[in-house]
Amino acid sequence: MSDHFQTLVLGGGCFWCTEAVFVQVRGVMDVESGYSNGHLAQPSYEAVCTGSTGHNEVVKLVYDPAQVSAREVLEIFFVIHDPTTLNRQGNDTGTQYRSGIYFTLPEQEAVAREVIAEIGASGVYNRPIVTELVPMTNYWPAEDYHQDFFARNPNQGYCMAVAAPKVAKFRKTFARLQK
Repeated sequence: MSDHFQTLVLGGGCFWCTEAVFVQVRGVMDVESGYSNGHLAQPSYEAVCTGSTGHNEVVKLVYDPAQVSAREVLEIFFVIHDPTTLNRQGNDTGTQYRSGIYFTLPEQEAVAREVIAEIGASGVYNRPIVTELVPMTNYWPAEDYHQDFFARNPNQGYCMAVAAPKVAKFRKTFARLQK
């Protein structure tokens, strides 16, 4: 990967859904499902699902800021998940499904704070934004079977019911940023 690419890690509920959207974003060079900001080394999916590892299900994005800005990435992120539900996205509950932005650069933190403040002030949501905003720590890739899950299993029930509508919402709202 190029030296000018940047990395940002996002937790927006189930990583299958978040990954399904971001693989379609122009300028996003790589998307990897994983686990971040917990205390256990090399956590398994089963361990993360217990909620005891502290990890969040995330996607690690490597993107080209010349093609897509951190602001645009975060605007997409806030449209495709509910940042007002603590430790929950839809029927998925637990700390591993928390809304989170895990930055790797101070500039990403500053942009995230601006976007969160703007969305909060806009009245789009009738509840406060609870998105965690902290540096990325203790990241581990998820098991191979989680990678590209939606692309490999588009007719799986969860993918059809949860991921596909998020992809459709991205395509409708952010057509200009689609690959």
